[in-house]
Amino acid sequence: MGQRDPLRPGVAAAAALLFLLAAGLNQAQEPSPPASPQPAGDIIAGLYGLVSSSAGQLPDWDKVRSRFLAEAVIVLRTSRTALTAFTVEGFIKDFVDFYERPFRRGERTVVPKESGFTEKVVRTKVWEFGDMAHVLVLYESQIAGLAGPPQQGVDSWLLVRRDGRWLIAAATNEIVTASRPVPAELR
Repeated sequence: MGQRDPLRPGVAAAAALLFLLAAGLNQAQEPSPPASPQPAGDIIAGLYGLVSSSAGQLPDWDKVRSRFLAEAVIVLRTSRTALTAFTVEGFIKDFVDFYERPFRRGERTVVPKESGFTEKVVRTKVWEFGDMAHVLVLYESQIAGLAGPPQQGVDSWLLVRRDGRWLIAAATNEIVTASRPVPAELR
């Protein structure tokens, strides 16, 4: 019988240990998969909070702006008979003007920037496919200090995913009335 080399088991163990360490290091150095983006519905729900404000506070318009593609188109109901198409900057200016405008109901007059304004999501229907999404929203808006129920409306948002995040590409808006009730998809 041959003689055993006393160093051989130690060399084999050291080689096995180095192999395992190298395999572990390779696994640790592999990039983890990118975090999935915030769902499109959450991006839109957050926007309603961003355009709302407490008394004496104004929204952070840069945060609002950051939710949109620079080329986005927003079409809003601006009166009972008119729809107006806005750029992102026009949309923000329309909101800024809204916050400055006095509103009168009965004997009471309030200015949203002084009293506050809220828009809140009541219900959504979200559809995502690849890098595009559609979010249908039933919302309620109210100027603080004005009596009466909140105004309901329906917004339709189109989003695209760019560089891993959802951005608004387009939006349309309609006001809920007795002759134009909440659509079945949002009841």
